[in-house]
Amino acid sequence: MAGILLVEDNDDLRTMLKDALEKRRHYIIEASNGREALSKFKSSATDLVITDLLMPEQDGIGLIMELRKVQPEIKIIAISGGGKIGPSNYLDVAKTLGADAVFPKPFNLKSFIEEVERLAVR
Repeated sequence: MAGILLVEDNDDLRTMLKDALEKRRHYIIEASNGREALSKFKSSATDLVITDLLMPEQDGIGLIMELRKVQPEIKIIAISGGGKIGPSNYLDVAKTLGADAVFPKPFNLKSFIEEVERLAVR
């Protein structure tokens, strides 16, 4: 079981991912934006961060940069639908800033869960 900080502003997607991950016995901390995620982040309880990139208040790019300062070894998965320019540019930036894996929305849930399981190993 891993502690996962799940950061997604779309309530339906966040709930679906939370349910899928809890079925695999992971402990989920939810946040709807980067600012809320930073306030909830506890390095002792978090093994993996899953973050959307385009969110209100603080985006996922800023969140990744802050997390890398606080805990450089934290595992991060970035997800994005990309807005008007498509997901690839945002995901490329996330990868450059240290995301361990990236997934464009919509993504295959089975592949996503497999990557979570691979990265969440303590």
